[in-house]
Amino acid sequence: MSKSTVGAVSGETPAAAPDDQDLGAAGSQLSTAPVEAPPNVPALGVIGWARWFWRQLTSMRVALLLLLLLALAAIPGSLIPQTGQDLTKVADFRKNHPSLSPIYDKLGLFEVYSSVWFSAIYILLFISLIGCIVPRTWQFVGQLRGRPPGAPKRLNRLPAHTTWRTEAEPEQVREAALALLKKRRFRAHIAGDAVAAEKGYLREVGNLAFHIALIVMLVAFAWGQLFKSEGNKLLVEGNGFSNTLIAYDDFKSGNLFTADDLTPYSFRLNDFAGTYEVSGPNKGTPRTYQAALTYSEGAYGKDKKTVVEVNHPLEIGDSKVYLTAHGYAPVITVRDGKGNVVFRDAVPLLPLDANVTSTGVIKVYDGYKNAKGVTEQLGISAFFLPTYTQGSETASTFPALLNPVLNLTPYYGELGVNSGIPQSVYQLDKSHMKEFKDSKGEQLRENLKPGETMKLPNGAGTVTYEGTKEWANFQITQQPGSGWALAGAVAAIFGLAASLFIQRRRVWVRAVKGDDGVTVVEMAGLGRSESAKVPEELGDLAGILYEQAPGAPDGTETEPDDGSDPDTATTEGAGTN
Repeated sequence: MSKSTVGAVSGETPAAAPDDQDLGAAGSQLSTAPVEAPPNVPALGVIGWARWFWRQLTSMRVALLLLLLLALAAIPGSLIPQTGQDLTKVADFRKNHPSLSPIYDKLGLFEVYSSVWFSAIYILLFISLIGCIVPRTWQFVGQLRGRPPGAPKRLNRLPAHTTWRTEAEPEQVREAALALLKKRRFRAHIAGDAVAAEKGYLREVGNLAFHIALIVMLVAFAWGQLFKSEGNKLLVEGNGFSNTLIAYDDFKSGNLFTADDLTPYSFRLNDFAGTYEVSGPNKGTPRTYQAALTYSEGAYGKDKKTVVEVNHPLEIGDSKVYLTAHGYAPVITVRDGKGNVVFRDAVPLLPLDANVTSTGVIKVYDGYKNAKGVTEQLGISAFFLPTYTQGSETASTFPALLNPVLNLTPYYGELGVNSGIPQSVYQLDKSHMKEFKDSKGEQLRENLKPGETMKLPNGAGTVTYEGTKEWANFQITQQPGSGWALAGAVAAIFGLAASLFIQRRRVWVRAVKGDDGVTVVEMAGLGRSESAKVPEELGDLAGILYEQAPGAPDGTETEPDDGSDPDTATTEGAGTN
């Protein structure tokens, strides 16, 4: 058709040939397709965005991503010293890395587990897990409240099935099947012409219990880390301890811990007893360590006696008192030049080896005056051998107190305690101390046995080794939530076992009259999880039901679909869906 003809048909005057734009406009006018208006998409709004965010947060993809982020966020906490664990290491790190420390402070890397970004990750993870579990739990509750679904139309299409013919009435077969399945702990009911049954609901219970237990464990661990406390206390026989911050030798705690969280109690070390192997290749090996304590709970609790051993702590509320170490504390009496007692106490010494060869320092800060009446301070280095043997002057030969010898080396001068710099009670700063000299002009050093006395030169006083007490070191821990963590761990194990070993499956039994008036029985099973036991279980059930509704007489009996003997009523197929 020519352009002039087109113009005549459309009722337009012929004109010059149009360009491409005109042809496009004309084509749109001649098109018979309906013209669609642009979609009017409503804005999500606050509620819409909240729903979208909730769906994303509770998805498995986001839960796995948050779990990965939590694992990555915990790495700095294991590589960088943390304030709540060791302030000394944090101070050393700041000193050695002055340029990195301000950056770490801003990022919260010295307090990773209490930082805002770490808290945000695990809180979002908890919310995500809870958001996944809650709807699944309600869905499972709905399944428990409902009944197993009715039988499919064609049972022979299921992977495990069998069939036979019997002269028993369909009602009798269904009643027998219902009783049998309930006896085997199936949830069963009659639905139309068939019995529907299901078993293995504890699998989903175990699955839910496992995930809930994980949340309980994580919350318990987080609670315990935030509110935990741990400290050590060395006690000499006869001394006591009250659970207050000032009474600890060293102490560290969680970020949210306060002094009010300490469990109120006190205890006293009455006696420490240790036994050792006396012969053989294991000579000197400890056999028992026992600390006899008297303790009381609260401010006005009654005194109770107990014995604390290694791995058998004293438990009071959330607090546990562990026995961790032991040693010896020689009882020392120091007198000045006038015979006045200026020091009398049991001085704990630190063990150096398995035979409890020990060392330490005796410090006399106040009250000592030399023969001239000048006030001075004394520092005495002590080296102790619980069992001294001739020829072995540098090490004890047995850990028990068989032949104790105490070696003392005295000094006088300034101990440096007034400088304001902390110092160890087990070390002696000799920078401002002078040696005592004996009659030969050599440094004074003597070995003492219990009851013996060392005289200081020029009537400067005496040092007496009165006897030996034993000390024990106790680690006192308090970690709330440990009971919940243990319960969660046990529940997680049982839940995981249930989800792995319990198989959920369904069984249907249909009994209807055939065209010849003989009852046709069909049985089928379906595993809702991978289970190789469905065919075997169905065969067992069919064999029992066949005894109650046996096959029809000769001439009317039909072989099962799988070609098996009707007397055994085995099933066809070994797989499950």
